[in-house]
Amino acid sequence: MIEVTAAGLAAHPFLHGMSPDHLAVLARAASDVAFPAGQGLVPIDTIGMGELVGWSWLFPPFMWAFGAVAASPVETFEFDARTVRALCAVDMALSYEVTWRVARVLTKRLKSTRSRLITVSMQPVGAG
Repeated sequence: MIEVTAAGLAAHPFLHGMSPDHLAVLARAASDVAFPAGQGLVPIDTIGMGELVGWSWLFPPFMWAFGAVAASPVETFEFDARTVRALCAVDMALSYEVTWRVARVLTKRLKSTRSRLITVSMQPVGAG
């Protein structure tokens, strides 16, 4: 297994600009993981390199609300949710940084979903 470092996390777009101290703390909760390519039945959204996959770990009841399928092999960082929540509980600045970054992703995804729903709802019945 490859060790995750603060420098490695700093290169990730989601964490870009986070303080070195916070990156070092998060690196202790991170692991490097890989997923093979798979096939999704009903794609809801498509995300690209450097984007956050899930946020269910941050909000009660801390259970996955959606799944994900890799269109091609993926190597990424995975964080231990309990550890990150515990770290955020004792460091409000880290909690703010993580929550603010997740909120930005949520806002972007909601806008994207809204646009797709408007587009689909404007199609004639039976089209597509």
